[in-house]
Amino acid sequence: MSIIYCLAPEEYWQNYKEEAQYLPRDYEQEGFIHATKGDDLLVKVANRVYPSYDGNLVLLVIDENRIGSEVKYEQAKDGNLYPHIYGPLNMDAIIQVKHMVKRNGVWDLPAF
Repeated sequence: MSIIYCLAPEEYWQNYKEEAQYLPRDYEQEGFIHATKGDDLLVKVANRVYPSYDGNLVLLVIDENRIGSEVKYEQAKDGNLYPHIYGPLNMDAIIQVKHMVKRNGVWDLPAF
């Protein structure tokens, strides 16, 4: 199993949790779903993308092998390779939904 992660504000995720597929709110603008791989990179992304977000942030734990849409690893401006999902994310690829933890204004991993 190859695990990748996707972050979403919980109130937005609530709109999709009973659906067959997930699309983030910036999908039409971006053309793909942003994801990340590895715990260290996940924490960096959470703090870069959601630094002042005070709501609940969910972590979608995804089995990359179950994704029905194409996944491409592409280099970002920070030099890292990120998995980008080119199409909707089928819900059966999401194996867990966790809540990120914010301590002293910094996002951290939930307990696995």
